[in-house]
Amino acid sequence: MRRLITGCVFLTAMLAFVAPAKAGSITFTNSTPGGNFAASVTFDDTAVAGELRVTLTNTSTVDVFDPAHVLTAVFFNANDTLSTSGSSANLAGGSTVYYDSQPVGGDVGGEWAYASGLSGAPHGATQGISSSGFNLFGQPTFGTIDLEDPTAVDGVQYGIVSAGDLSATGNGGITGSGGLIHNSVTFILTGWTGNTSLISNVSFQYGTALNEPNLQTGTITTENITTETVVPEPTTLALLGTGLLGAARGLRRRKRASAAA
Repeated sequence: MRRLITGCVFLTAMLAFVAPAKAGSITFTNSTPGGNFAASVTFDDTAVAGELRVTLTNTSTVDVFDPAHVLTAVFFNANDTLSTSGSSANLAGGSTVYYDSQPVGGDVGGEWAYASGLSGAPHGATQGISSSGFNLFGQPTFGTIDLEDPTAVDGVQYGIVSAGDLSATGNGGITGSGGLIHNSVTFILTGWTGNTSLISNVSFQYGTALNEPNLQTGTITTENITTETVVPEPTTLALLGTGLLGAARGLRRRKRASAAA
């Protein structure tokens, strides 16, 4: 009887097996006291299969006065290396460009780059998206339209200023930047087969050098979980059924033997 019960429990577990949770949309945020630096990034793979949508936002409400307060990169680790084929970078809804003409269709891809296999990035991150070089990024990977020289990602141009930034203020590095984004960009990368719940080592980089402010995210603030149910193959079910049938027959034989004794 014990074998039969064990087999039934095992079959039930197999039929109801649920794979490890897969986070469809996950958001990391952080801010400093006083809110001079505040940002969020959302990684979302629910819109189109094989695509990872990354929305980077400067959420500070404080006016930006110098380039060291411009959000220029997000670094992270993921369990998948992404492709830039068919990728894009566009102003998120409600965002605009300061100190330059508005890009056609909101396309700012020619000013941003994705890179993997990084060495020397903050907090051991191996991947990142950036509008500045940091001696880690080269040519833009999200588009070919050069909105501001040089063609390689460099300097502070087309970084992201805060939600509370006032375009009429700021030093020459801000007003003469050649273009800054107020206040959010959405990137789409292709070839994604990973799990967003495994994204880690996320940090927000400001300015144009790695010794300028970097804001590390320590917690996940938003996580929408979906699960995947794995149904055993017919051959697996057949083997399980055969095993349980054998256990039942064995039990009947033992009962008959006990009765005969």
